[in-house]
Amino acid sequence: MSDLLRALAGETVDRTPVWFMRQAGRSLPEYRELRVGTRMLDACLTPDLAAEITLQPVRRHGVDAAVFFSDIVIPLRLAGVEVEIVPGRGPVFANPARTADDVERLIAIDPATLDGDAIAAAVRIVTAELGDTPLIGFAGAPFTLAAYLVEGGPSKEHLRARAMMHADPVSWHRLAGWLAAVSRRFLETQRDAGASVVQLFDSWAGSLSTADYRSYVAPHSREVIDGIGVPAIHFGVGTGPFLTDMRLDGAASAVGVDWRMPLDEAIGILGPDVAVQGNIDPALLQAPWPVLEAHVRDVIARGRGAKGHILNLGHGVPPETDPDQLTRIVALAHGEL
Repeated sequence: MSDLLRALAGETVDRTPVWFMRQAGRSLPEYRELRVGTRMLDACLTPDLAAEITLQPVRRHGVDAAVFFSDIVIPLRLAGVEVEIVPGRGPVFANPARTADDVERLIAIDPATLDGDAIAAAVRIVTAELGDTPLIGFAGAPFTLAAYLVEGGPSKEHLRARAMMHADPVSWHRLAGWLAAVSRRFLETQRDAGASVVQLFDSWAGSLSTADYRSYVAPHSREVIDGIGVPAIHFGVGTGPFLTDMRLDGAASAVGVDWRMPLDEAIGILGPDVAVQGNIDPALLQAPWPVLEAHVRDVIARGRGAKGHILNLGHGVPPETDPDQLTRIVALAHGEL
């Protein structure tokens, strides 16, 4: 069993396992070269291309896991929702789901009909090369997907999605329930093809109050990963005020912690029976190595109080990151520095 899987199971490991959110992508020159002339969503749905991008950071950095290269809106595109990634902006939906009629039209699509053949093919290519190194499958959480889908694209405060919860809770729960089923289907496709861990991303959950998270979001997120059959990591940004809720009543094997909260403090809140992931400040990837090294050693030391600790960032790798910084972090975590 790999160090990462052992850490998720709460077993003692000889060295701290490490991987990075967004490790596959824009920070790597080999990625930028490979992507020339190919749109983002097309790259995600081209099996050999998605597989190669997934494998690049494993070869370069020696990380303890690959994370499948895709995008959280891919399952929506597979469901027939018209969406594009607009450079410099992000995912943009041609037909936002803002009214009860919009929601009803959308949820008429059966998530079981999603064509995941391209996803499964890419996962099989990756796992054949990885050997014993785990592949992490991933999906977007219902609220984060809704934050894009209801707004029609990226927003700062997700006002329309948050308003729908209270103005039309029936439509909200129908939409969030459908999104949960779509994300679940996406994760199951990756799992069945060979992913041995999954991670659910709720990037925008930090815009919610604790009460709204508990009433309108957590039950749907739990549906995505409950009983998924492989270890599940649940990550959100700005979720410190409701960190214990991120365990999703035990459905999550590990909770990802962003950079805002010291890891030992998060462990004290979560309790001793859950693994944690994190939480290097991504901004410090731009700092001189001695500064970053001291920070990483501090994160590792604070993580020792958990049932298991997977070293990662408190959010994704910024595109301007020097890849050598990531390679050094891996070497440090593995006791090679």
